[in-house]
Amino acid sequence: MHNKPVIGVTMGDPAGIGPEVCAKALISPEVELIANCVVIGDRKAMKEALRVAKIANVEINPINKVSEAKFVRGKINVLDLANVQISKLKPGQVSKAAGKASLEYIEKAICLAKDGKIDAITTGPINKEAINKAGSKFQGHTELLVERTKAKKHAMMFVSDTLWVVLVTKHLPLQEVSKNIDKNKIVDCIKLAHETVLKLRGKKPKIGVAGLNPHAGEAGLFGDEEIKTIAPAVEEAKKMGINVKGPIAPDAIFYLAKVGMFDIVIAMYHDQGLIPLKLLSFNRSVNVTVGLPIIRTSVDHGTGFDIAGKGWAKPQSMIEAIKAATFFAKSK
Repeated sequence: MHNKPVIGVTMGDPAGIGPEVCAKALISPEVELIANCVVIGDRKAMKEALRVAKIANVEINPINKVSEAKFVRGKINVLDLANVQISKLKPGQVSKAAGKASLEYIEKAICLAKDGKIDAITTGPINKEAINKAGSKFQGHTELLVERTKAKKHAMMFVSDTLWVVLVTKHLPLQEVSKNIDKNKIVDCIKLAHETVLKLRGKKPKIGVAGLNPHAGEAGLFGDEEIKTIAPAVEEAKKMGINVKGPIAPDAIFYLAKVGMFDIVIAMYHDQGLIPLKLLSFNRSVNVTVGLPIIRTSVDHGTGFDIAGKGWAKPQSMIEAIKAATFFAKSK
Protein backbone atom coordinates (compact mmCIF):
# COMPACT_ATOMS: atom_id res chain seq x y z
CA MET A 1 0.00 0.00 0.00
CA HIS A 2 2.64 2.49 1.05
CA ASN A 3 4.87 2.08 -2.00
CA LYS A 4 2.16 3.79 -4.03
CA PRO A 5 2.68 7.51 -4.77
CA VAL A 6 0.65 9.87 -2.63
CA ILE A 7 -1.39 12.11 -4.90
CA GLY A 8 -2.93 15.32 -3.57
CA VAL A 9 -6.21 15.88 -5.42
CA THR A 10 -7.56 19.42 -5.17
CA MET A 11 -11.34 19.42 -5.02
CA GLY A 12 -11.86 22.32 -7.43
CA ASP A 13 -14.70 24.81 -7.23
CA PRO A 14 -17.11 23.46 -4.58
CA ALA A 15 -20.10 24.80 -6.57
CA GLY A 16 -19.08 22.77 -9.61
CA ILE A 17 -18.63 19.10 -10.46
CA GLY A 18 -15.15 18.88 -8.89
CA PRO A 19 -16.22 17.22 -5.62
CA GLU A 20 -18.40 14.73 -7.49
CA VAL A 21 -15.71 13.65 -9.97
CA CYS A 22 -13.21 13.41 -7.09
CA ALA A 23 -15.53 11.08 -5.18
CA LYS A 24 -16.27 8.91 -8.20
CA ALA A 25 -12.63 8.72 -9.25
CA LEU A 26 -11.21 7.92 -5.84
CA ILE A 27 -13.43 4.87 -5.33
CA SER A 28 -12.63 3.47 -8.78
CA PRO A 29 -10.50 0.28 -8.83
CA GLU A 30 -8.24 1.91 -11.45
CA VAL A 31 -7.17 4.57 -8.95
CA GLU A 32 -7.21 2.43 -5.79
CA LEU A 33 -4.83 -0.02 -7.43
CA ILE A 34 -2.08 2.47 -8.27
CA ALA A 35 -2.26 5.51 -5.97
CA ASN A 36 -2.86 6.69 -2.42
CA CYS A 37 -5.01 9.79 -2.77
CA VAL A 38 -5.79 12.65 -0.42
CA VAL A 39 -8.46 15.16 -1.40
CA ILE A 40 -7.49 18.71 -0.50
CA GLY A 41 -10.82 20.43 0.02
CA ASP A 42 -13.82 20.45 2.31
CA ARG A 43 -15.23 17.37 4.04
CA LYS A 44 -18.83 18.65 3.94
CA ALA A 45 -18.57 19.28 0.22
CA MET A 46 -17.20 15.79 -0.31
CA LYS A 47 -19.93 14.27 1.85
CA GLU A 48 -22.53 16.09 -0.25
CA ALA A 49 -20.80 14.78 -3.38
CA LEU A 50 -21.28 11.22 -2.13
CA ARG A 51 -24.98 11.93 -1.66
CA VAL A 52 -25.37 13.53 -5.09
CA ALA A 53 -23.51 10.69 -6.77
CA LYS A 54 -25.52 8.09 -4.83
CA ILE A 55 -22.33 6.44 -3.56
CA ALA A 56 -23.03 4.14 -0.63
CA ASN A 57 -20.74 2.35 1.83
CA VAL A 58 -18.01 4.99 1.53
CA GLU A 59 -16.94 7.25 4.39
CA ILE A 60 -15.18 10.60 4.42
CA ASN A 61 -12.09 10.50 6.63
CA PRO A 62 -11.32 14.12 7.61
CA ILE A 63 -7.64 14.71 8.36
CA ASN A 64 -5.47 17.65 9.38
CA LYS A 65 -2.25 16.34 7.85
CA VAL A 66 -1.32 13.78 5.21
CA SER A 67 0.26 11.42 7.75
CA GLU A 68 -3.19 10.87 9.29
CA ALA A 69 -4.61 9.41 6.07
CA LYS A 70 -5.93 5.83 6.06
CA PHE A 71 -5.55 4.30 2.64
CA VAL A 72 -8.15 1.59 2.85
CA ARG A 73 -11.12 0.68 0.68
CA GLY A 74 -14.31 2.50 1.58
CA LYS A 75 -12.62 5.67 2.87
CA ILE A 76 -11.88 8.93 1.09
CA ASN A 77 -9.23 10.95 2.92
CA VAL A 78 -10.01 14.67 2.92
CA LEU A 79 -7.51 17.22 4.15
CA ASP A 80 -10.29 19.45 5.43
CA LEU A 81 -9.64 23.17 5.07
CA ALA A 82 -13.23 23.87 6.22
CA ASN A 83 -13.11 27.13 4.31
CA VAL A 84 -16.54 27.36 2.70
CA GLN A 85 -20.15 27.18 3.91
CA ILE A 86 -21.63 24.54 1.65
CA SER A 87 -25.18 25.32 2.80
CA LYS A 88 -24.85 28.83 1.34
CA LEU A 89 -23.55 27.71 -2.06
CA LYS A 90 -25.86 27.02 -4.98
CA PRO A 91 -24.62 24.30 -7.34
CA GLY A 92 -23.79 25.70 -10.74
CA GLN A 93 -23.53 29.34 -9.71
CA VAL A 94 -20.43 31.52 -9.76
CA SER A 95 -19.47 32.42 -6.22
CA LYS A 96 -16.72 34.56 -4.72
CA ALA A 97 -16.65 32.24 -1.68
CA ALA A 98 -16.24 29.16 -3.86
CA GLY A 99 -13.55 30.85 -5.91
CA LYS A 100 -11.61 31.79 -2.78
CA ALA A 101 -11.91 28.26 -1.41
CA SER A 102 -10.70 26.68 -4.66
CA LEU A 103 -7.62 28.91 -4.67
CA GLU A 104 -6.81 27.90 -1.09
CA TYR A 105 -6.94 24.20 -2.04
CA ILE A 106 -4.31 24.81 -4.71
CA GLU A 107 -2.11 26.88 -2.41
CA LYS A 108 -2.20 24.11 0.20
CA ALA A 109 -1.38 21.44 -2.40
CA ILE A 110 1.61 23.42 -3.65
CA CYS A 111 2.99 23.72 -0.11
CA LEU A 112 2.53 19.98 0.48
CA ALA A 113 4.26 19.10 -2.79
CA LYS A 114 7.17 21.47 -2.17
CA ASP A 115 7.59 19.99 1.32
CA GLY A 116 7.54 16.43 -0.02
CA LYS A 117 4.35 15.49 1.86
CA ILE A 118 2.71 14.44 -1.42
CA ASP A 119 4.35 13.11 -4.58
CA ALA A 120 2.18 14.94 -7.12
CA ILE A 121 -0.84 17.21 -7.50
CA THR A 122 -3.92 16.47 -9.55
CA THR A 123 -6.20 19.48 -9.81
CA GLY A 124 -9.96 19.55 -10.07
CA PRO A 125 -11.62 22.25 -12.19
CA ILE A 126 -11.83 25.86 -11.04
CA ASN A 127 -13.89 28.72 -12.44
CA LYS A 128 -11.99 31.72 -13.77
CA GLU A 129 -14.82 34.15 -13.06
CA ALA A 130 -15.12 32.89 -9.49
CA ILE A 131 -11.41 33.21 -8.71
CA ASN A 132 -11.45 36.66 -10.30
CA LYS A 133 -14.30 37.67 -7.97
CA ALA A 134 -12.17 36.34 -5.10
CA GLY A 135 -9.41 38.77 -6.06
CA SER A 136 -7.05 36.44 -7.90
CA LYS A 137 -4.70 38.03 -10.41
CA PHE A 138 -4.18 34.66 -12.10
CA GLN A 139 -5.99 33.32 -15.16
CA GLY A 140 -6.00 29.82 -13.72
CA HIS A 141 -3.99 27.02 -12.14
CA THR A 142 -0.93 27.26 -14.36
CA GLU A 143 -0.08 30.88 -13.67
CA LEU A 144 -0.51 30.39 -9.92
CA LEU A 145 1.66 27.26 -9.92
CA VAL A 146 4.40 28.99 -11.91
CA GLU A 147 4.57 31.96 -9.55
CA ARG A 148 4.47 29.90 -6.35
CA THR A 149 7.17 27.47 -7.55
CA LYS A 150 9.26 30.19 -9.23
CA ALA A 151 9.49 28.07 -12.39
CA LYS A 152 11.70 29.77 -14.98
CA LYS A 153 10.22 28.07 -18.02
CA HIS A 154 7.01 26.15 -18.36
CA ALA A 155 4.42 24.99 -20.85
CA MET A 156 1.02 23.32 -20.96
CA MET A 157 1.28 19.78 -22.24
CA PHE A 158 -1.74 17.62 -22.97
CA VAL A 159 -1.37 13.86 -23.12
CA SER A 160 -3.76 11.12 -24.18
CA ASP A 161 -3.68 7.58 -25.48
CA THR A 162 -3.47 8.87 -29.07
CA LEU A 163 -1.80 12.29 -29.02
CA TRP A 164 0.64 14.43 -27.02
CA VAL A 165 0.59 18.20 -27.52
CA VAL A 166 2.51 21.18 -26.09
CA LEU A 167 1.04 24.68 -26.46
CA VAL A 168 3.22 27.68 -27.30
CA THR A 169 0.49 30.14 -26.24
CA LYS A 170 -2.36 29.43 -23.85
CA HIS A 171 -5.64 31.27 -23.26
CA LEU A 172 -5.47 34.16 -25.70
CA PRO A 173 -7.92 35.75 -28.16
CA LEU A 174 -7.05 34.62 -31.69
CA GLN A 175 -6.11 38.15 -32.71
CA GLU A 176 -3.43 38.15 -30.00
CA VAL A 177 -1.80 34.83 -30.91
CA SER A 178 0.56 35.98 -33.66
CA LYS A 179 2.07 38.81 -31.62
CA ASN A 180 2.64 36.43 -28.67
CA ILE A 181 4.61 33.86 -30.66
CA ASP A 182 8.36 34.39 -30.72
CA LYS A 183 11.39 32.28 -31.55
CA ASN A 184 12.60 31.85 -27.97
CA LYS A 185 9.19 30.76 -26.72
CA ILE A 186 8.95 28.10 -29.43
CA VAL A 187 12.50 26.87 -28.73
CA ASP A 188 11.67 26.62 -25.02
CA CYS A 189 8.56 24.54 -25.77
CA ILE A 190 10.53 22.22 -28.06
CA LYS A 191 13.18 21.75 -25.37
CA LEU A 192 10.61 21.09 -22.64
CA ALA A 193 8.85 18.55 -24.85
CA HIS A 194 12.17 16.86 -25.66
CA GLU A 195 13.34 16.72 -22.03
CA THR A 196 9.98 15.49 -20.71
CA VAL A 197 9.48 12.66 -23.20
CA LEU A 198 13.17 11.66 -23.05
CA LYS A 199 12.92 11.33 -19.26
CA LEU A 200 9.69 9.36 -19.40
CA ARG A 201 10.48 7.05 -22.30
CA GLY A 202 14.25 6.89 -22.21
CA LYS A 203 14.71 7.77 -25.88
CA LYS A 204 14.79 10.93 -27.98
CA PRO A 205 11.28 11.83 -29.13
CA LYS A 206 10.27 12.76 -32.66
CA ILE A 207 8.82 16.26 -32.40
CA GLY A 208 6.61 17.96 -34.99
CA VAL A 209 6.04 21.72 -34.96
CA ALA A 210 2.79 23.05 -36.41
CA GLY A 211 2.63 26.15 -38.53
CA LEU A 212 0.32 28.98 -37.56
CA ASN A 213 -1.32 29.68 -40.90
CA PRO A 214 -3.13 27.49 -43.46
CA HIS A 215 -0.65 25.30 -45.37
CA ALA A 216 2.02 26.56 -42.92
CA GLY A 217 1.93 29.89 -44.72
CA GLU A 218 2.48 28.50 -48.24
CA ALA A 219 5.92 30.15 -48.56
CA GLY A 220 4.59 33.45 -47.28
CA LEU A 221 1.39 33.63 -49.34
CA PHE A 222 -0.86 33.20 -46.27
CA GLY A 223 1.33 34.77 -43.60
CA ASP A 224 5.01 35.03 -42.76
CA GLU A 225 5.16 33.80 -39.15
CA GLU A 226 6.48 30.45 -40.37
CA ILE A 227 9.35 32.10 -42.26
CA LYS A 228 10.25 34.75 -39.69
CA THR A 229 9.68 32.91 -36.41
CA ILE A 230 8.73 29.24 -36.48
CA ALA A 231 11.28 27.86 -38.97
CA PRO A 232 14.22 29.68 -37.28
CA ALA A 233 13.13 28.20 -33.92
CA VAL A 234 13.05 24.70 -35.40
CA GLU A 235 16.51 25.16 -36.91
CA GLU A 236 17.92 26.34 -33.57
CA ALA A 237 16.44 23.30 -31.80
CA LYS A 238 17.96 21.01 -34.43
CA LYS A 239 21.39 22.47 -33.66
CA MET A 240 20.86 21.34 -30.04
CA GLY A 241 20.56 17.74 -31.23
CA ILE A 242 16.77 17.60 -30.94
CA ASN A 243 14.87 15.48 -33.46
CA VAL A 244 12.35 18.06 -34.65
CA LYS A 245 10.64 18.92 -37.94
CA GLY A 246 8.53 21.87 -39.01
CA PRO A 247 6.73 24.05 -39.58
CA ILE A 248 4.17 21.54 -40.84
CA ALA A 249 0.69 22.37 -42.10
CA PRO A 250 -1.69 22.36 -39.12
CA ASP A 251 -4.31 20.38 -41.04
CA ALA A 252 -1.86 17.50 -41.52
CA ILE A 253 0.42 17.38 -38.49
CA PHE A 254 -2.02 15.81 -36.03
CA TYR A 255 -2.82 12.96 -38.41
CA LEU A 256 0.91 12.40 -38.90
CA ALA A 257 1.34 12.21 -35.12
CA LYS A 258 -1.59 9.82 -34.79
CA VAL A 259 -0.02 7.38 -37.26
CA GLY A 260 3.34 7.50 -35.47
CA MET A 261 5.44 9.98 -37.40
CA PHE A 262 5.73 12.20 -34.31
CA ASP A 263 5.70 11.45 -30.59
CA ILE A 264 4.58 14.95 -29.67
CA VAL A 265 3.31 18.06 -31.47
CA ILE A 266 4.10 21.69 -30.69
CA ALA A 267 0.90 23.67 -31.35
CA MET A 268 0.88 27.44 -31.70
CA TYR A 269 -2.35 28.15 -29.84
CA HIS A 270 -4.99 26.60 -27.61
CA ASP A 271 -7.66 25.43 -30.05
CA GLN A 272 -5.15 24.35 -32.69
CA GLY A 273 -3.89 21.71 -30.29
CA LEU A 274 -6.97 20.98 -28.19
CA ILE A 275 -9.57 20.43 -30.94
CA PRO A 276 -7.83 17.37 -32.44
CA LEU A 277 -6.85 16.10 -28.99
CA LYS A 278 -10.40 16.21 -27.65
CA LEU A 279 -11.85 14.86 -30.87
CA LEU A 280 -9.64 11.79 -30.52
CA SER A 281 -9.62 11.44 -26.72
CA PHE A 282 -12.43 13.39 -25.10
CA ASN A 283 -12.50 12.69 -21.32
CA ARG A 284 -9.27 10.72 -21.66
CA SER A 285 -6.79 13.57 -22.13
CA VAL A 286 -4.82 15.10 -19.28
CA ASN A 287 -3.28 18.54 -18.77
CA VAL A 288 0.31 18.43 -17.46
CA THR A 289 2.31 21.54 -16.56
CA VAL A 290 5.87 20.85 -17.67
CA GLY A 291 8.83 22.81 -16.36
CA LEU A 292 7.66 22.96 -12.74
CA PRO A 293 9.79 21.57 -9.89
CA ILE A 294 6.68 19.65 -8.76
CA ILE A 295 4.32 17.35 -10.66
CA ARG A 296 0.92 18.70 -11.62
CA THR A 297 -1.75 17.08 -13.77
CA SER A 298 -5.32 18.17 -14.29
CA VAL A 299 -8.65 17.20 -15.77
CA ASP A 300 -9.33 18.43 -19.30
CA HIS A 301 -12.78 19.86 -18.50
CA GLY A 302 -14.29 22.78 -16.64
CA THR A 303 -16.53 23.14 -13.61
CA GLY A 304 -19.61 21.82 -15.42
CA PHE A 305 -21.95 24.31 -13.79
CA ASP A 306 -24.77 23.18 -16.08
CA ILE A 307 -24.78 19.70 -14.50
CA ALA A 308 -23.43 20.46 -11.01
CA GLY A 309 -25.41 18.83 -8.22
CA LYS A 310 -27.23 16.43 -10.55
CA GLY A 311 -24.99 13.37 -10.21
CA TRP A 312 -24.32 13.21 -13.95
CA ALA A 313 -20.61 14.14 -14.02
CA LYS A 314 -18.29 11.51 -15.44
CA PRO A 315 -15.01 10.86 -13.59
CA GLN A 316 -12.91 9.47 -16.45
CA SER A 317 -10.80 12.58 -17.00
CA MET A 318 -10.03 12.77 -13.25
CA ILE A 319 -9.12 9.06 -13.26
CA GLU A 320 -6.79 9.61 -16.21
CA ALA A 321 -5.25 12.68 -14.53
CA ILE A 322 -4.50 10.70 -11.36
CA LYS A 323 -3.07 7.84 -13.43
CA ALA A 324 -0.82 10.34 -15.26
CA ALA A 325 0.29 11.92 -11.96
CA THR A 326 1.16 8.45 -10.66
CA PHE A 327 3.13 7.68 -13.81
CA PHE A 328 5.07 10.95 -13.62
CA ALA A 329 5.72 10.47 -9.88
CA LYS A 330 7.19 7.03 -10.47
CA SER A 331 9.40 8.46 -13.22
CA LYS A 332 11.01 11.11 -11.00
